[in-house]
Amino acid sequence: MSQESGTITKWNDDKGFGFITPQSDTKKIFLHINAFSKEHQRPVQGLRVTYDIGTDSQGRSCAIRVAPSLGHKKVSKTDRQIFFARVFSCIFLALVGLLVIMKVLPVIILSAYIILSIATFLAYKKDKSAAESDEWRIPENKLHLLSLIGGWPGALIAQNTLRHKSKKISFRTVYWLTVVINCGALAWLATPEGALTLQRLMHTFY
Repeated sequence: MSQESGTITKWNDDKGFGFITPQSDTKKIFLHINAFSKEHQRPVQGLRVTYDIGTDSQGRSCAIRVAPSLGHKKVSKTDRQIFFARVFSCIFLALVGLLVIMKVLPVIILSAYIILSIATFLAYKKDKSAAESDEWRIPENKLHLLSLIGGWPGALIAQNTLRHKSKKISFRTVYWLTVVINCGALAWLATPEGALTLQRLMHTFY
């Protein structure tokens, strides 16, 4: 049997109840917070919902199994972590890009961060797949090395989107240490002395 649909036209959030006006009727249906989906944010007035008709302990009609028709999902901790990882990484790369535009750093530095981040993300993905299929794993020190030399933005995104190495405290501690060291090295490269050293190294290899 298909569910009813309607709109929450009255809601008292302090008391946790309100009324739904059905799409096909004008008679309002009582809604209690306990009948509302726990996977979604709390009800608000004007929200379109689907529901079934049931009865309360006193035999009165009420809405049960109520859920929003579209959206209104809770923002989970995982979603927040993924959002943070992406925003943090993008802001960092944007700052590096700005330093390149200002000619404080050479473009090869930005290219290296992007390439290493992609490579590190793929390494995490491969390691997770290996863990799930009980195959040969990528040693943790190699994952940390990739982060240390510039792949840490990709590692941060991988840890949160793939849910890999995201709960092991010892691993995360070393990871953030590699981030601090890498950012410290980048800050030094942005100084006149660091820029001169980098220029000499580039001339040596190129």
